[in-house]
Amino acid sequence: MNNELKPYDEYIYIGLTWCDRIPSNWNIKRAKSMFSIIDIRSETGNEELLSVSANHGVIKRKNANVTMFKAESYKGYKLCWKEDLVVNSLWAWQQGLGFSKHHGIISTAYSVYRLNNRYLFNYKYYNYLIRSSDYLWELRVRSKGIWRSRYQLTDQSFMDIPIIVPPKNEQDKIVDYLDFQLAKINKFIKAKKKLIAALKEQKQVVINEAVTKGINQSVKMKSSGIEWLGDIPEHWEIKRAKNYLTQTDKKSNDGTEQLLTVSHITGVTPRSEKNVTMFMAESTEGYKICEKDMIAVNTMWAWMGALGVSNYYGIISPSYHTYRMKYDDIYESEYLDKLLRTSGYIYEYYIRSTGIRSSRLRLYPDKFLEIFFVRPPLEEQRKISQYINQKLEAIDGSIYKIEKEIELITEYRTSLISDVVTGKVDVHNIKIDEVIDEDTENDEIEDAELETEEISENEEE
Repeated sequence: MNNELKPYDEYIYIGLTWCDRIPSNWNIKRAKSMFSIIDIRSETGNEELLSVSANHGVIKRKNANVTMFKAESYKGYKLCWKEDLVVNSLWAWQQGLGFSKHHGIISTAYSVYRLNNRYLFNYKYYNYLIRSSDYLWELRVRSKGIWRSRYQLTDQSFMDIPIIVPPKNEQDKIVDYLDFQLAKINKFIKAKKKLIAALKEQKQVVINEAVTKGINQSVKMKSSGIEWLGDIPEHWEIKRAKNYLTQTDKKSNDGTEQLLTVSHITGVTPRSEKNVTMFMAESTEGYKICEKDMIAVNTMWAWMGALGVSNYYGIISPSYHTYRMKYDDIYESEYLDKLLRTSGYIYEYYIRSTGIRSSRLRLYPDKFLEIFFVRPPLEEQRKISQYINQKLEAIDGSIYKIEKEIELITEYRTSLISDVVTGKVDVHNIKIDEVIDEDTENDEIEDAELETEEISENEEE
C-alpha cells in the first residue's frame, strides 16, 4: 500500500484471489452485466488500422513499433469505436487489451466489448482496472489452450470475469488522480529513456569507429572502396565474406541440445534466458547445430541486425543459417561479433535481403557471403575488443543506474494503480487542480520511438 495515502473507513469481504475486500460502498459484477459483444465488420477496410499490445493497450498501428507483415486487404476486419474495449484474445493472458481512444479496425481474431451504460461507467477507470497487475491473474486463469503461447480468452470466459464497480463519482475521481500522478511518473520515465537512448548511441559510435577504423589515430589509411565504410587502416585486409567463412548445415539427431535464439538486441543467446513467448515446436529434432564461435543469422530478421557470433553450443531454427571460419585465427570472436552488428553492416544486410514485404525480407547465404569484411591482424582485433570494453564500462554503468531508476519508479506506478483502482487507498477526496491534456497521437509516436530497442523477441523467432 502507498504509505502517503489512507484506506477507506469501511470494507466488505468479496473473497477474490487477487482482491479479498473492497470499500463498503463499492459493488462487484460479472462482465456480462456491464458489457455487450460487438462484432461489426468493415465493408472497405479503409478505416484506421489499430494495434493492441500489453505495453500500450490500443494504439494506431502506424504509431506502433510493429514489424510483422500487413494483410493485403483489411476488408471484413472488425470495427471498434472510441471507448470500446479491444482484447487480443490470444494475448489477453499477457494483458494484450485495453479501451480504445480511436475509431478503427482490428484483426478478426480480436474481441470487441462495449460498456452498456457509459453514464454509469468511466471507461478510463476500467482501462486502469483491467490493465492493472491484479487483473493479470484473472486473465491468465481464464485463458485456455494447449500451449501457453496459444492460450485464448473466449467471449464466454471474459463475460464471466468479476468487475469491481465503484460509484461513478469515485470512478471519475480515481481517473483524475491517476491521470495526474501518472503524467508526472511517465514524464520522468520518458526523460530517463531518452538519456539511455543517447548513451546507447554513444556506445555505438565507439564500437563503429573502433572496429572499422582501428584505435591508432596516426596509422596510414587507404580507401576501402565501399562508400559507407570510407577509409580503413592501410595494413588491414578487406575481402568478401566467402573468403573467410563457409556455410554449415549440421542437424541435430534428437534435438536435446540447448536451444538458442538470435536477436537484433542481444545476438545469440540461450532461449532459456530470454522472455520469449512464441510457441515451442513439439520437437526440435532436425534443428540446426550452432557451435561456439560460429556465426548464426536469423534469416528473416538479419536486415534488423538479428545475427551474431555464438558463445554457446546448441541448436537454432532450421530456417536460420550458420557459418564457420575457413581456418583458425581469421577473426577473434568478440571483435567479429561487434563488427557484424554495426550499423554499416546492418545496412549491407538490408540492401541484400529480398522479399515481397519489408517484414518478410530474407538474407540468403549467397548474398551474405558477397559482403566485404574488413580484417585487422588478429592481435589488433584483440586490442580493439579490449579498448571497446574499457570505453563501454563507464557508459554501461550509467545505463544500469538509470535502468534501475526506471525499474523502481515503474514498480511504484504499478502498485499505485493497483492500490487505487481496487480501493486499498482512498483518493476520492483528494483535489486535483491541474487538468491533464491528452495528446494521444504524439504520446503514441514518442513511446514507439523510445522503444525501438525493445521490439519483442517473439517477432524474431
